[in-house]
Amino acid sequence: MSAAPVAAAPPSRRTPVPVPRAAGAPTATDPALVRRAVKAAALGNAMEWFDFGVYSYIAVTLGKVFFPSGNPTAQLLSTFGAFAAAFLVRPLGGMVFGPLGDRVGRQKVLAVTMIMMAAGTFAIGLIPSYATIGVWAPVLLLAARLVQGFSTGGEYAGASTFIAEYAPDKRRGFLGSWLEFGTLAGYIGGAGLVTLMTALLSDGDLMSWGWRIPFLIAGPMGIVGLYLRMRLEETPAFAAEVAKAETARPKVPLREMVTGQWRALLLCVGLVLVFNVTDYMLLSYMPSYLTSELEYDETHGLLVVLGVMALMMVVQPFAGALTDRVGRRPVIAAGCAGFLLLSVPALLLIREGSLLAVALGMGALGMLLVCFTASMPSALPALFPTRVRYGSLSIGFNVSVSLFGGTTPLVVTALIGATGDMMMPAYYMMAAAVVGGVAVWFMTESAGRPLPGSAPAVEGR
Repeated sequence: MSAAPVAAAPPSRRTPVPVPRAAGAPTATDPALVRRAVKAAALGNAMEWFDFGVYSYIAVTLGKVFFPSGNPTAQLLSTFGAFAAAFLVRPLGGMVFGPLGDRVGRQKVLAVTMIMMAAGTFAIGLIPSYATIGVWAPVLLLAARLVQGFSTGGEYAGASTFIAEYAPDKRRGFLGSWLEFGTLAGYIGGAGLVTLMTALLSDGDLMSWGWRIPFLIAGPMGIVGLYLRMRLEETPAFAAEVAKAETARPKVPLREMVTGQWRALLLCVGLVLVFNVTDYMLLSYMPSYLTSELEYDETHGLLVVLGVMALMMVVQPFAGALTDRVGRRPVIAAGCAGFLLLSVPALLLIREGSLLAVALGMGALGMLLVCFTASMPSALPALFPTRVRYGSLSIGFNVSVSLFGGTTPLVVTALIGATGDMMMPAYYMMAAAVVGGVAVWFMTESAGRPLPGSAPAVEGR
């Protein structure tokens, strides 16, 4: 699927054509506009991960609602299977929205992905249960998840590109870290709501109607997010690319986005692998691991995860600023080394079972994960030149997430079921850390430097 040719737009508030300047002359960023761009991008990410967080934390209940009664492990596997299915279509979404974002603009595509995300999440809250409509319940759940997955194929790459292209070179790490701040805020919103419902509602009320509330909230959230994104202008980097063309933005073949960027794509896949395997392991899988595998009290388990995410939110902006000072590579490398050395001790603490031990083990993993959440939003866009940044990043990011990140809960649950080894989560994180370490070794430091294909960006007054 390819975008139809688009005529060059006249200068407007949303597609500004920059005044010609000397080649390589710095671009002065508008601090107020940068703040608006960061807020709009982070809110969209928060809405996406609010849904994913809710889905993960209420997975046991969803298994009972949408799948036949019987083996609880089979129900949980079926629920995580629907969770993973959304990630299988993410590369398709990336191949559609990514190149489109390089052709018609980042802002327009991000508005479309916001609409689709909100619609897919809202639809889940309206689906009748398996007891009401039988097999159509899981079919409709899968359909809604596929809509979500297709839209998120263009979301993260677009949002990180949007912030990176607005940010001044020396503050890109700090400003980019707010994108993952939005992720954590979404998770905390989802986890907090599920925890509150679990504490206040009976099991019957939660299964009959309570589980729908978090998904229905996506409607109003999507309207607010769409409003914020529609008010944004295009990034200076994309506007400069538009200005280079006499008519429309030249269409970049999909093959060029892949074969022409093969080295950067491999690095992207490796970095995203360690980032997302550890992310989904801690924030999506661990709540269900505590409840279903370790028979931990559901409410207490959710509160521990909620506390870890709150701690990560506090540290996140400071870690992002640290990447601007010491570089992205040292921070990412520290995270890989930490997961390689500490995954087993941390999981042993979690398995010990006491509240303090679980909190210490989860907290250690959370602090290691911050090394990635603070670095990746600025490191990944810097792998690709402006002309293909959205498209190539979308492809690399979503292929890696689909194969390794989003499948983490399903794969680890299956591995534990097949081997009986409760330490499988630690081994899986260690393997991901090795892959990430290799990618860090070969990547080029980007902190404080202009994005490839763009002029230097300095902070305006």
